[in-house]
Amino acid sequence: MLCAALAGAGCTHRGEPWQLTDVSGHLPDLDFTLTADNGQRVAADSFKGRVSLVYFGYTHCPDVCPETMGRLMQVIGKLGPDAQKVRILFVTVDPARDTPKALHDYVDAFDAQHAQGLTGTDAQIEDMARHYRVAYQMEKRDPNGNYEVTHSSAVYIFDAKNRARLLATDHDSPDVIATDVRRIIEDHS
Repeated sequence: MLCAALAGAGCTHRGEPWQLTDVSGHLPDLDFTLTADNGQRVAADSFKGRVSLVYFGYTHCPDVCPETMGRLMQVIGKLGPDAQKVRILFVTVDPARDTPKALHDYVDAFDAQHAQGLTGTDAQIEDMARHYRVAYQMEKRDPNGNYEVTHSSAVYIFDAKNRARLLATDHDSPDVIATDVRRIIEDHS
Protein backbone atom coordinates (compact mmCIF):
# COMPACT_ATOMS: atom_id res chain seq x y z
CA MET A 1 0.00 0.00 0.00
CA LEU A 2 2.86 2.34 0.81
CA CYS A 3 4.34 1.61 -2.62
CA ALA A 4 1.06 2.50 -4.31
CA ALA A 5 0.90 5.75 -2.38
CA LEU A 6 4.49 6.60 -3.33
CA ALA A 7 4.30 5.47 -6.98
CA GLY A 8 4.69 9.04 -8.17
CA ALA A 9 7.81 9.37 -6.01
CA GLY A 10 9.66 6.52 -7.71
CA CYS A 11 8.73 3.53 -5.53
CA THR A 12 8.11 0.60 -7.83
CA HIS A 13 6.90 -2.81 -6.79
CA ARG A 14 8.74 -2.91 -3.46
CA GLY A 15 12.12 -2.38 -5.11
CA GLU A 16 11.93 -5.52 -7.24
CA PRO A 17 14.47 -5.41 -10.07
CA TRP A 18 13.33 -5.23 -13.66
CA GLN A 19 13.47 -8.47 -15.64
CA LEU A 20 14.46 -6.56 -18.79
CA THR A 21 17.54 -4.34 -19.11
CA ASP A 22 16.99 -1.01 -17.35
CA VAL A 23 18.22 1.82 -19.59
CA SER A 24 16.80 4.68 -17.52
CA GLY A 25 19.23 7.57 -17.70
CA HIS A 26 21.37 5.84 -20.34
CA LEU A 27 19.35 6.64 -23.46
CA PRO A 28 17.62 9.89 -24.45
CA ASP A 29 13.89 10.44 -24.24
CA LEU A 30 11.86 9.49 -27.30
CA ASP A 31 12.34 12.39 -29.69
CA PHE A 32 11.77 12.43 -33.43
CA THR A 33 9.84 13.94 -36.29
CA LEU A 34 9.18 11.35 -38.99
CA THR A 35 6.50 10.34 -41.48
CA ALA A 36 3.79 7.99 -40.20
CA ASP A 37 2.39 5.14 -42.25
CA ASN A 38 -0.59 7.35 -43.14
CA GLY A 39 1.77 9.79 -44.92
CA GLN A 40 1.46 12.50 -42.24
CA ARG A 41 4.38 14.02 -40.34
CA VAL A 42 4.40 12.92 -36.73
CA ALA A 43 6.50 13.88 -33.71
CA ALA A 44 7.31 11.77 -30.68
CA ASP A 45 5.25 14.08 -28.46
CA SER A 46 2.09 12.79 -30.13
CA PHE A 47 2.75 9.40 -28.50
CA LYS A 48 2.91 10.71 -24.94
CA GLY A 49 0.33 9.13 -22.68
CA ARG A 50 1.07 5.58 -23.83
CA VAL A 51 3.98 3.23 -23.33
CA SER A 52 5.87 2.97 -26.63
CA LEU A 53 7.56 -0.22 -27.78
CA VAL A 54 9.98 0.98 -30.47
CA TYR A 55 11.48 -1.48 -32.92
CA PHE A 56 13.84 -0.71 -35.80
CA GLY A 57 13.37 -3.07 -38.75
CA TYR A 58 12.21 -3.23 -42.34
CA THR A 59 9.30 -4.74 -44.24
CA HIS A 60 11.40 -6.97 -46.51
CA CYS A 61 13.12 -8.60 -43.54
CA PRO A 62 12.86 -12.37 -44.01
CA ASP A 63 12.93 -13.49 -40.39
CA VAL A 64 13.88 -11.32 -37.39
CA CYS A 65 11.35 -8.52 -38.00
CA PRO A 66 8.27 -10.69 -38.45
CA GLU A 67 9.36 -12.83 -35.49
CA THR A 68 9.79 -9.73 -33.30
CA MET A 69 6.48 -8.25 -34.41
CA GLY A 70 4.82 -11.60 -33.68
CA ARG A 71 6.37 -11.61 -30.21
CA LEU A 72 5.13 -8.05 -29.61
CA MET A 73 1.63 -9.14 -30.63
CA GLN A 74 1.87 -11.83 -27.94
CA VAL A 75 2.87 -9.12 -25.44
CA ILE A 76 -0.18 -7.06 -26.46
CA GLY A 77 -2.37 -10.14 -26.00
CA LYS A 78 -0.96 -10.79 -22.52
CA LEU A 79 -1.63 -7.19 -21.42
CA GLY A 80 -5.39 -7.56 -21.77
CA PRO A 81 -7.16 -4.21 -21.21
CA ASP A 82 -3.78 -2.55 -20.49
CA ALA A 83 -2.92 -3.05 -24.18
CA GLN A 84 -4.88 0.16 -24.85
CA LYS A 85 -2.09 2.00 -23.03
CA VAL A 86 0.63 0.68 -25.35
CA ARG A 87 1.76 1.62 -28.87
CA ILE A 88 4.21 -0.32 -31.05
CA LEU A 89 6.30 1.96 -33.27
CA PHE A 90 7.98 0.13 -36.16
CA VAL A 91 10.75 2.42 -37.43
CA THR A 92 12.13 1.40 -40.81
CA VAL A 93 15.86 1.16 -41.42
CA ASP A 94 15.11 0.86 -45.15
CA PRO A 95 13.31 4.07 -46.12
CA ALA A 96 14.06 3.54 -49.84
CA ARG A 97 11.64 0.61 -50.03
CA ASP A 98 9.50 1.22 -46.96
CA THR A 99 7.10 3.86 -48.19
CA PRO A 100 4.30 4.92 -45.87
CA LYS A 101 1.92 2.57 -47.73
CA ALA A 102 4.32 -0.38 -47.49
CA LEU A 103 4.71 0.28 -43.76
CA HIS A 104 0.97 0.68 -43.31
CA ASP A 105 0.28 -2.66 -44.98
CA TYR A 106 3.04 -4.35 -42.97
CA VAL A 107 2.05 -3.16 -39.50
CA ASP A 108 -1.67 -3.60 -40.23
CA ALA A 109 -1.00 -7.26 -41.01
CA PHE A 110 0.13 -7.59 -37.39
CA ASP A 111 -2.10 -5.17 -35.48
CA ALA A 112 -3.72 -2.06 -36.95
CA GLN A 113 -4.96 -0.98 -33.53
CA HIS A 114 -1.65 -0.91 -31.64
CA ALA A 115 1.11 -0.67 -34.27
CA GLN A 116 2.24 2.22 -36.43
CA GLY A 117 4.99 2.35 -39.02
CA LEU A 118 7.40 5.28 -39.22
CA THR A 119 9.75 6.32 -42.01
CA GLY A 120 11.79 9.33 -43.02
CA THR A 121 14.78 10.36 -45.04
CA ASP A 122 18.00 8.36 -44.79
CA ALA A 123 19.44 11.18 -42.65
CA GLN A 124 16.45 11.19 -40.26
CA ILE A 125 16.62 7.41 -39.79
CA GLU A 126 20.40 7.48 -39.31
CA ASP A 127 20.06 10.25 -36.73
CA MET A 128 17.38 8.43 -34.74
CA ALA A 129 19.31 5.14 -34.91
CA ARG A 130 22.46 6.89 -33.65
CA HIS A 131 20.54 8.41 -30.70
CA TYR A 132 19.35 5.00 -29.54
CA ARG A 133 22.53 3.12 -30.49
CA VAL A 134 20.78 1.02 -33.11
CA ALA A 135 23.18 -0.74 -35.46
CA TYR A 136 22.20 -1.41 -39.04
CA GLN A 137 24.00 -1.87 -42.31
CA MET A 138 22.55 -2.00 -45.77
CA GLU A 139 23.98 -4.02 -48.59
CA LYS A 140 24.48 -2.02 -51.75
CA ARG A 141 21.03 -0.93 -52.85
CA ASP A 142 20.03 -2.96 -55.88
CA PRO A 143 17.78 -0.97 -58.26
CA ASN A 144 15.44 -3.98 -58.32
CA GLY A 145 15.13 -3.90 -54.54
CA ASN A 146 16.99 -7.18 -54.01
CA TYR A 147 19.09 -6.49 -50.94
CA GLU A 148 19.01 -7.14 -47.22
CA VAL A 149 19.67 -4.94 -44.24
CA THR A 150 21.43 -6.32 -41.20
CA HIS A 151 20.23 -4.67 -38.00
CA SER A 152 20.06 -5.02 -34.25
CA SER A 153 16.85 -6.53 -32.96
CA ALA A 154 16.21 -4.90 -29.59
CA VAL A 155 12.89 -3.38 -28.59
CA TYR A 156 13.19 -0.02 -26.82
CA ILE A 157 10.51 0.61 -24.21
CA PHE A 158 9.56 4.19 -23.34
CA ASP A 159 7.13 5.16 -20.60
CA ALA A 160 4.06 7.36 -21.06
CA LYS A 161 6.23 10.47 -20.66
CA ASN A 162 8.52 9.27 -23.51
CA ARG A 163 11.40 8.47 -21.15
CA ALA A 164 13.65 5.54 -22.10
CA ARG A 165 13.07 2.82 -19.52
CA LEU A 166 13.84 -0.71 -20.71
CA LEU A 167 15.45 -2.73 -23.47
CA ALA A 168 14.10 -6.11 -24.54
CA THR A 169 16.12 -8.51 -26.67
CA ASP A 170 15.07 -11.49 -28.75
CA HIS A 171 15.98 -13.66 -25.73
CA ASP A 172 13.23 -12.07 -23.60
CA SER A 173 9.93 -13.93 -23.63
CA PRO A 174 6.57 -12.26 -24.23
CA ASP A 175 5.69 -13.04 -20.59
CA VAL A 176 8.76 -11.20 -19.28
CA ILE A 177 8.20 -8.22 -21.58
CA ALA A 178 4.50 -8.03 -20.67
CA THR A 179 5.29 -8.18 -16.93
CA ASP A 180 7.71 -5.25 -17.09
CA VAL A 181 5.51 -3.23 -19.48
CA ARG A 182 2.60 -3.70 -17.06
CA ARG A 183 4.80 -2.41 -14.23
CA ILE A 184 5.60 0.73 -16.27
CA ILE A 185 1.87 1.23 -16.96
CA GLU A 186 1.02 0.83 -13.26
CA ASP A 187 3.80 3.21 -12.23
CA HIS A 188 2.24 5.93 -14.38
CA SER A 189 -1.44 5.29 -13.68
